Amino acid sequence: VNRGIIRVSVVQWQMRSVKSVEEFLDQVEFFVDAMAGYKADFVLFPEFFNAPLMALRSDENQETAIRTVAAYTDTLVEKIGQFAVRYNINIIAGSMPEYDGNTLYNASYLCRRDGTKDAQKKLHITPDEEAYWGMHGGDKLCVFETDVGRVGILVCYDVEYPELPRLLAEQGIDILFIPYWTDTKNSYLRVRRCAQARAIENECYVAISGSVGTLPKVENMDIQYSQAAVFSPSDFAFPHDAIMAEATPNTEMTLVADLDLSLLKELRERGSVRNMRSRRHDLYSLRWRGDKEDFLVVKG
Repeated sequence: VNRGIIRVSVVQWQMRSVKSVEEFLDQVEFFVDAMAGYKADFVLFPEFFNAPLMALRSDENQETAIRTVAAYTDTLVEKIGQFAVRYNINIIAGSMPEYDGNTLYNASYLCRRDGTKDAQKKLHITPDEEAYWGMHGGDKLCVFETDVGRVGILVCYDVEYPELPRLLAEQGIDILFIPYWTDTKNSYLRVRRCAQARAIENECYVAISGSVGTLPKVENMDIQYSQAAVFSPSDFAFPHDAIMAEATPNTEMTLVADLDLSLLKELRERGSVRNMRSRRHDLYSLRWRGDKEDFLVVKG
């Protein structure tokens, strides 16, 4: 069912030391409960929001610590999936390190309120993720069906590659979720400005979420900078600055925004400019080069 207006909530997450996995999950549940209280359809958490778990074993080097955290991922996804059902809200569980075979990935999890779960691996790994942690990029791009419409998820660096959101837009997504982790303002602005461009060129809404605060004893994730936001296309039907909502920088807080899908339909058919419709297919094209089954429309 595509209801027309979708209520999206975003958590700008405070990194804080925790003494156990249970304490981390308590914090996640607090925000899920709070956002469900506002009848949100989605709640978005940031990339690597479970990084505080790396400090539980401060004796480990960073390459071992990230793998120790990856060992918790199945448990966390299971518990967060239970929250989605209990609180009746679709959860984009940020991203977490994930072991698949002997390979370490960075994966974002969609936990639907009907109990089903899916994942989107980060495709482009940053130089730091590769150098510090030995991470690898995934090779599948997913479109997710939900009870309120079709969405995509791209983790941080991936939004800086316009081909991926365009491929998702061609499969009919209305909302793109971007969990990110950035340490400095210039790093954050790369993500933000690319996300804003993706909203305009693909005629969709884009929600971004990051972390704030500091994490002592966690090398490579010690400082963070974030200003979470929800962006719209840029035309008369949308806010004058194409920003539906934005957080105060570097403060733990939440955003709630109502996204009207009928405005996207109107824009695509009768907007001042029609970015998707005006493309010159006679001059250029974009295609997914992997196996066809690597480009997935995942049923909810």
